Amino acid sequence: SKTPDDGQSLNTKSPFVYIDMSVKDAYVEEWKKKVRVRIKRSDGVIALVSKNSLQSAGQKWEIACAKEEGIPIRGIWAYTNDRTNIAGLNTKAWTWDNVKAFIDSL
Repeated sequence: SKTPDDGQSLNTKSPFVYIDMSVKDAYVEEWKKKVRVRIKRSDGVIALVSKNSLQSAGQKWEIACAKEEGIPIRGIWAYTNDRTNIAGLNTKAWTWDNVKAFIDSL
């Protein structure tokens, strides 16, 4: 069974769980180890993309880590008026259908 520490669901009727791994210091080695373990245990990774993503060393590392580990990754735009693109990341609009389609593809 899932505990509150296992993740959260944005929509209480959704069967999907997400884990927010953001931290203030993206370079901490212990953080990287913990994130890599979580990514390796995941069937897929969804990266929430915004204009801030381009400067986020932590998010760039998470995306690179998922790719290194061979874990499927999908970008989801966090805001309707922000269509920032990250090279090499297939990004789609935030809809439950898009999230579901990615998860169903895993």
